[in-house]
Amino acid sequence: MKKLALILVIIGAINWLLIGLFQFDLVAAIFGGGSQEGTFARIIYTLVGIAGIISISFLFDSNDR
Repeated sequence: MKKLALILVIIGAINWLLIGLFQFDLVAAIFGGGSQEGTFARIIYTLVGIAGIISISFLFDSNDR
């Protein structure tokens, strides 16, 4: 579960990088036909958001190495 959450957070971070630098939304381009209104794009955004919330717990993980 942690690895899946981390992968989704990384995807979200890369997508935001592309939006910030090039005004290009990769998730919308792939899953929503170039629009953030697409159903699949909204599902991906939701999953990335949930993964971000789950990743908050990594800050308090006592198994740091």
